[in-house]
Amino acid sequence: MAATGDAQPAKHQEVGHKSLLQSDALYQYILETSVYPREPESMKELREVTAKHPWNLMTTSADEGQFLNLLLKLINAKNTMEIGVYTGYSLLSTALALPEDGKILALDINRENYEIGLPIIEKAGVAHKIDFREGPALPLLDQMVDDVTFHGSFDFIFVDADKDNYLNYHKRLIDLVKIAGVAHKIDFREGPALPLLDQMVDDVTFHGSFDFIFVDADKDNYLNYHKRLIDLVKIGGVIGYDNTLWNGSLVAPPDAPLRKYVRYYRDFVLELNKALAADSRVEICQLPVGDGITLCRRIS
Repeated sequence: MAATGDAQPAKHQEVGHKSLLQSDALYQYILETSVYPREPESMKELREVTAKHPWNLMTTSADEGQFLNLLLKLINAKNTMEIGVYTGYSLLSTALALPEDGKILALDINRENYEIGLPIIEKAGVAHKIDFREGPALPLLDQMVDDVTFHGSFDFIFVDADKDNYLNYHKRLIDLVKIAGVAHKIDFREGPALPLLDQMVDDVTFHGSFDFIFVDADKDNYLNYHKRLIDLVKIGGVIGYDNTLWNGSLVAPPDAPLRKYVRYYRDFVLELNKALAADSRVEICQLPVGDGITLCRRIS
């Protein structure tokens, strides 16, 4: 037991937190820097209502909701399914991401919990996208699997339900979700990136020509890259910045023993994260995967 005067590590305040991050302070940094400032008011309202519910640990966390919303936009999802709804935080995140004529088949054994969030979903203007079905999911999934018209009809399926049935769900859902394909072609260029990027920015034929750009390079130039890449990625396209948690050093105290290169680049990464959070041209999602990756979807 710690002595009375010992400082205790700060605890995050996020309900439904399931992150694998070992540092509560680092997780709170992600929430306060990249998640809460961009959270739609309707999702914030539903998150706060859900926090008062006795089973609030069942909810999707705010950072996961942000990730789902961005992911659905990236794949241009239109027809989706959700198994396990609870109060509807992830459902609302999905509904906000889908186009006006998008659809969600929402399955849950408890309509009472869903109705906690329904007034907020209705106020957000997305309730018409949701087809809620109360009851166990497996019988309905069996009916859909038996009807070939449902095969490959779903763009995205999210499961947060009874874990003892996950494999049973998977055996059925694999037939219902559509097949995707992947192609790889590489044009390797040796040399510093900024001069080539400047040439591309000066040539308007390159503007909006990239679907996806991934940056894992010199951290002191991340903002310089961003200033150029924002013109080169298409609207709806994504820029991914790696190492945006920078060895966890972003929440380290000033006198923490850090490696020289970690301390040198730390301020550049902090500056980048702050700039991305304030950039109205992009939607962002900072993920605690590896050393942190921030996805930026260009919206203007």
